[in-house]
Amino acid sequence: MQSKESTGLAVDASSDSGQGGDTMTDRAYRQIEEAIITLRLRPGQVLSETQLADSLDMGRTPVREALQRLAREGMITVLPRRGALVSEINLSRQLMLLELRREIERLCARKAAQRAAPEEREAFSALADQLAKAASERDDAAFMRLDLQFNQMLLAASRNEFAERAMHRIQGLSRRFWFQHYRESLDLEKCAMLHSKVARAIASGDGDKAAAASDDLIDYIVEFTRSTI
Repeated sequence: MQSKESTGLAVDASSDSGQGGDTMTDRAYRQIEEAIITLRLRPGQVLSETQLADSLDMGRTPVREALQRLAREGMITVLPRRGALVSEINLSRQLMLLELRREIERLCARKAAQRAAPEEREAFSALADQLAKAASERDDAAFMRLDLQFNQMLLAASRNEFAERAMHRIQGLSRRFWFQHYRESLDLEKCAMLHSKVARAIASGDGDKAAAASDDLIDYIVEFTRSTI
């Protein structure tokens, strides 16, 4: 049997306290997805249900169900009787993904500006300051944490469950591409400041300004994506 380290998924499942109401399948999904996004499970790598279950210290059924969910989201391809294959990262597909992301994220930014509660507006304002600080200090670790927080807050404040479902898949695939290329191609300062601009527009309650700031952000992400050629 392959060791936990050799799967690329050396995760201590007991350290994952989970979220309220999480099932074992939810936990398996979250941990495998994170490993794929952060490239600990590499594109083209073959995954085994048995090896993943051993790595995660859980049964094969939740792992199988998690893999089926990841296959529906395009993260992996199920190989009958052979396990699963981590999907390759493809530039043309990434650009197509960004076409959709632009439209949905613009909607989310506009609706978040219109629908955010007062405490959420305060949180967006604070987040904008933190993103600006990460930009000025070129702190990539802080930016990664704040970027994930930004995505979660944006979807929550938009109050649209259908957009949230669509964006979850899109953001996961986008983050994986980012992890592969950001060290050589990303202008961290510019990217963080563009995120900060969206957050400030949402905090101000200006839907049009938030939508325009979202477009500016996606314009840069497209530029970054093309620069990886």
